[in-house]
Amino acid sequence: MRTYTSPEEIDAQMKAEKERKKQEEEEGAALNDSQVEEKAAKSDSEDSEEDSSQKRKGVEGLIDIENPNRVAQKTKKVTELELEGPRQLSRREREEIEKQKAKERYMKMHLAGKTDQAKADLARLAIIKKQREDAAGRRRKRGKLKRPRQQQQQRRKGSTRCASNDE
Repeated sequence: MRTYTSPEEIDAQMKAEKERKKQEEEEGAALNDSQVEEKAAKSDSEDSEEDSSQKRKGVEGLIDIENPNRVAQKTKKVTELELEGPRQLSRREREEIEKQKAKERYMKMHLAGKTDQAKADLARLAIIKKQREDAAGRRRKRGKLKRPRQQQQQRRKGSTRCASNDE
């Protein structure tokens, strides 16, 4: 046969359970208050430790590992900054400046005619100048030879013209 519990009995059991839980909580709270205060002081310092230990996985928690290539950025105070001192250049900037200076030195020497290329250019120019002078001299000689011929030819043409005019 089945026995059924009445709703009043169920309500009574529930009230009894609630009262028991309240009493346990009150007793536990009294004990825990003193423990909680102690834990609260410890937990602040432990939280930061736990956070750092939680981030580490595996063996990292056991071994302290630092990256030797990582350079930590150190904050400098305004009073420690050196604004007047010469700024150190990077390798690329230094090489670029050296390259520009070398180019300027080469151009000065080139203009002075001290480089191999400048000497070759000047020799080539001297040869061309001489060739032009020779060609100009030849033209002058031809011109002197042609002038008397041209004058003779003009005289002949002129005499034929005059003769034809007379007739």
